[in-house]
Amino acid sequence: MTKWGLIGASTIAREWVIGAIRAAGGEVVSVMSTDAARGKAYAAENGIPKSVTSVIDLVGDPEVEAVYISTTNELHREQAIASIEAGKHVLCEKPLALTLADARAMVDAARAVGVVMATNHHLRNAATHRAMRDAIAAGKIGKPLGARVFHAVYLPPHLQGWRLDKPQAGGGVILDITVHDADTLRFVLNDDPFEAIAFSQSGGMGKAGLEDAVMGVLRFKSGVIAQFHDGFTTKYAKTGFEVHGTEGSLIARNVMTQRPAGRVILRNADGETEFELDHRNLYETALAAFHAAVAGKGKPAATGEDGVWSLATGLAVAQSAATGKAVTIEPGL
Repeated sequence: MTKWGLIGASTIAREWVIGAIRAAGGEVVSVMSTDAARGKAYAAENGIPKSVTSVIDLVGDPEVEAVYISTTNELHREQAIASIEAGKHVLCEKPLALTLADARAMVDAARAVGVVMATNHHLRNAATHRAMRDAIAAGKIGKPLGARVFHAVYLPPHLQGWRLDKPQAGGGVILDITVHDADTLRFVLNDDPFEAIAFSQSGGMGKAGLEDAVMGVLRFKSGVIAQFHDGFTTKYAKTGFEVHGTEGSLIARNVMTQRPAGRVILRNADGETEFELDHRNLYETALAAFHAAVAGKGKPAATGEDGVWSLATGLAVAQSAATGKAVTIEPGL
């Protein structure tokens, strides 16, 4: 049983990750919040034995074997490296950091120490996306030519906060949502993007000049081009993902979500066929893979390197939106 410490008394940990850790056979033994009262209340509400107020106290606890980092983005590098240097395995929220240099430093540190480093890109664990990846690998749509991701949603009030008013914390839709698109496209297509062009929008929710919507195109090494539309502002939109090839198309709806939901249809010369899907909790799937990696069996669902790739793509999208020019994606791995 892997014993976990939480760096950050966060909403995502409470709503998704604590339960997933437990469902995957792990145990949460400590939580860190710089606000002692908040940490104590959070621990009590979530059945966590200990609460501490510093990263040093948490990673210095010999009972803690792995940490989950879900603080704001500008804190990830320092907290991850402190955890790694203390010999702890790390599952970090996306984006890994605000700069590629910091993200690579995290991955390099984990590699040097020999601990597991993973990025919490939950969407690649969805039954829908795995079915699409398998269908493409099996040649069901021929040669992939293009893709479209619709990931424009409405950011609920309890999650708005820093995502909309703190550029120094990595707020804005690109580092929150576009990085997920990038990882999901890489996973499903089994391909890497090398160029991005995009336009961002401030539709009234983002403060301090932060973008709350973005549209753009990624060009992949195989020649695939992929459209994406991400937003915090669209109350009535549904999410979707399509991949179109020379011999067929995969049409997925309600799939860019934390919940195990959605459907996938293969459309080709024979008509339309809906896939039978074994929907499972995305975070439980991720934690089961993480625990297996800690035990030396396989690797995490999304590695630290995967997190570097998605960050590199997000930063290229942001640069393109700021400059109006196509930007090369260079993870530097």
